Amino acid sequence: MGDYPVKHARSTVELTDQIFGPATQYEALQDEIYCQIMRQMTGNINRLSLERGWQLMWLCSGLFPPSQSLLKHTQNFLESRPRDPLADVCLKRVQAMCRKEPRKLPPHQVEVDAILQNSNMIFHKIHFPNETDEIIEVKSTTSIKDLCCSVASHLNLSSAEGFGLYLKTPDKVVSLEEQKYFFDSLRQTSDLPKKTKRVREGIQGNIPYLVLFKRKLWFNVNPGKDQIADLIFHFPQEIPKYLRGYHSCTKEDMVTLGGLLFRCKVDSDRTQFVMIPRMLKDLVPEDQMQMMSSDDWKKNIISAYNKQSGITVQEAKIAFLTHICSWPTFGCAFFEVKQTCESSYPQIVWIAISKQGVSIIDPKTKELLVMHPFSRITEYRSRGSFFQMAIGTMVRENNFDCETLQATTMEDLLRSYVSMYERQRQSFRPRNHIFS
Repeated sequence: MGDYPVKHARSTVELTDQIFGPATQYEALQDEIYCQIMRQMTGNINRLSLERGWQLMWLCSGLFPPSQSLLKHTQNFLESRPRDPLADVCLKRVQAMCRKEPRKLPPHQVEVDAILQNSNMIFHKIHFPNETDEIIEVKSTTSIKDLCCSVASHLNLSSAEGFGLYLKTPDKVVSLEEQKYFFDSLRQTSDLPKKTKRVREGIQGNIPYLVLFKRKLWFNVNPGKDQIADLIFHFPQEIPKYLRGYHSCTKEDMVTLGGLLFRCKVDSDRTQFVMIPRMLKDLVPEDQMQMMSSDDWKKNIISAYNKQSGITVQEAKIAFLTHICSWPTFGCAFFEVKQTCESSYPQIVWIAISKQGVSIIDPKTKELLVMHPFSRITEYRSRGSFFQMAIGTMVRENNFDCETLQATTMEDLLRSYVSMYERQRQSFRPRNHIFS
């Protein structure tokens, strides 16, 4: 608040971390923070100090509520200052916080920046798979699930079910748990590793990050049913998997899809026919390009393109999804792993996780080696770069262990599918009816 000289210049977030960090960890300190802020604002005639005091109160009221014994005093304090523009806002935040779980971490840089600019509204950029983005309003107590619903509503999606938020940093992409607060998740996932004493005290690292919103669980995905979802999510998310060669498909499939993808690239510009040999990596699965010469691919793709004349780029994208949605690997998340527990399998296999369960695929032949439905998976976990799964049968329980840098992602996705089916099972359970 500027009432006491500071020996060393420190950033605002360093200061808010020092104030609120311990209180988010120890409930006994939370009333002390409220008391100190109110005490320092009482009788304070320093305009700048008072303004900063209100900023601290705004941040505090979005982290944790005062205890029941302090609540009435806090409300009286806020109600007695109607001329201060943040007083009523803070009062509403305190009342709302009383109905929620306290935050686990101190304010995020975005929250601090917002209130420093005298804005009690917070906005954050959300990125989508089709390389677009939107600015969405978030609150201090917005959960990941709340934000998913807000984004789905903003985009006019038919439902938020199956979508998830991810945090992308320079070295990883992490799925954010829907029950956690958005800003706690950002701090927990993107902060610098806690190596130095200053960082251990809660200093926030400025790691660049992006918040991504995309389809996570592929159930009830019927191309054409929700065209907004098809164009923003389903098409751009399925294209890379097709071009990397994860699906087993025929030459006729690839020619048809090549024509559709060429239209997605050039629309109705036939002068681009000459560019097809150079565009093959964007039209044909990479492991199948040698099936024909570049000229033969060009001839066949042009023929397919001409047969598909009259459709728009958007219609071509939905036609692509409609064509592949019947494939058993449609909507799968693929992971290349190294396994040593099953001698009859190749050392390197693909793990495909989908709404059906967990499939193990030979990457060379694309043959399905085995498919384990979720009902048979009794245990699963990741540990470092290792993923372990126990499969129960009527005879015995088998273990499948593998090594992959995406072990944590596999565990999270598997847990999300299992949780989804558990929620569905609970919603369909018959209720007991009592008749009088």
